[in-house]
Amino acid sequence: MLHKKLYLLVAALFVSTASYAANHREAPITALDHKADITDVFAFRSYDGGSTPKVTMIVGVDPLLEPANGPNYFPFDPDILYEIKVDNDHDAVEDIGFQFRFTTEQRLPTLFQGYAGIAGGALAPANSPAPVPPGTALVPDRITSFDSAGLGTRQTYTLTMVRYDSAGRPTTRTVIGSGLYAVPGNIGPRTMNYEALFNAATYTLANEVKSFAGTTDDAFWIDLGGAFDTLNTHRFPVLSAAEDASSENTVADTVSGYAVNSLAIEIPVSLLTRTGRIEAANSPAATIGIWATTSRPGTTVRRSPLAAANSGSFRQVQRMGNPLINELLVGTGFKDRFSMDIPKNDGQFANFFLDPTLARVVNALTGGAVAIPAVPRGDLLPVVTYAAPIAAPGTPAGPVADLLRLNTGVAPTSPEVASRLGLLGGDAAGFPNGRRVFDDVTDVALRLVVGGVLAAPFPGFNPDIGGRLGDGVNSNDTAYRTTFPYLGSAPSGRDRRHIDPGEPGCGGAVGGICPE
Repeated sequence: MLHKKLYLLVAALFVSTASYAANHREAPITALDHKADITDVFAFRSYDGGSTPKVTMIVGVDPLLEPANGPNYFPFDPDILYEIKVDNDHDAVEDIGFQFRFTTEQRLPTLFQGYAGIAGGALAPANSPAPVPPGTALVPDRITSFDSAGLGTRQTYTLTMVRYDSAGRPTTRTVIGSGLYAVPGNIGPRTMNYEALFNAATYTLANEVKSFAGTTDDAFWIDLGGAFDTLNTHRFPVLSAAEDASSENTVADTVSGYAVNSLAIEIPVSLLTRTGRIEAANSPAATIGIWATTSRPGTTVRRSPLAAANSGSFRQVQRMGNPLINELLVGTGFKDRFSMDIPKNDGQFANFFLDPTLARVVNALTGGAVAIPAVPRGDLLPVVTYAAPIAAPGTPAGPVADLLRLNTGVAPTSPEVASRLGLLGGDAAGFPNGRRVFDDVTDVALRLVVGGVLAAPFPGFNPDIGGRLGDGVNSNDTAYRTTFPYLGSAPSGRDRRHIDPGEPGCGGAVGGICPE
């Protein structure tokens, strides 16, 4: 019956446009409001060896930040409500939320840039013109802490845990942490010790909760420019067996050298499940759904030279669960509507989910060499409902909804032996069972959506084609941490480097050459 209903939804409407990336500038509304643009959502069992099973959830916002782009760099927007939401009873309605709200302090209001510093500071010299006498401190000491004088723009945030009723209305609010510092952009080695700030901003709070906010490396990787040139990627569509098995890149990572603003929390599993317990992987209560939202006040009035005045309740600007739904599947004319709607209403978009235009485009561009399954695509239901191989048998499927589903009972895999292809690589702890920072969601999404690997075998399917689709970017350009918050450091504004096609140093391919 479910498949019949989905088929009718597919047959009712077919409008879509292919696009590509995690969620960087994926909708018209966020192309104009980049501060509210959610780039990526990650959720996975923490793998740093702690004794208490925990889940790490990370949200990236404000895409493709050029690290050298001063003088104001990339503060979080105090007008935005950032939230990570959790559904633990399979109805696509939030049961738990973690809200981040920011406050900005300008501590050097007469300085022409937000950050300044040099080891030992700098004084006005003997020939300093009046009225500044010689010996006056002009440049502060190098920034090494959040109390450093050169940290002109300083942000703090409050982290609040919200419990919701069955209708998604808040019932209780608990402040987990307040006055927590956010890491600014990595201005450069002369001005600041970025690593010291990063470490200081990694907080351990009550109930074994950890929190982090700040500018970091963009954890995503892709041949973005080639993908948007009507899938004219530098290495597409099929990887060789050796390329597929390698952790090195054969083409350039377009996102290399860029930063993003990241929000991260680590929560004990028992605080997330509906039972309040650590559930085994075969328990229907083990699997939860995660998504993130950004919201703005209903009305904002710009009152220069006064500060803006906000009024009205918050209105959602953007949401994201999976790294492929809005970007890969939803048609451009529907992306804003999708962004501002809620997961439980996603049945209206089922036509995009279960007859994806991207698959048809690749099928056409390859002259049929890449065969695709018949519609409706029931093989994609595990991505948009609670179903195997992610959720345990007996788990209520719930409505079709864009949630990143995570079986909290599946033990984490050590990064040393983990597969970048997650579930498709035989690694049960990886995407689409949640998403780790090192999961290659581009290749996995291609194989799921276009290759139809979960539908195989079907007429024309060739595992050496549909099972090896990829863009040739297999790893990030920056190393990830192996402990919370797991993210890589933001590139230095002074020394950042974007890797281009045809030049040495192609991400994970140390000393390699990225083909033209």
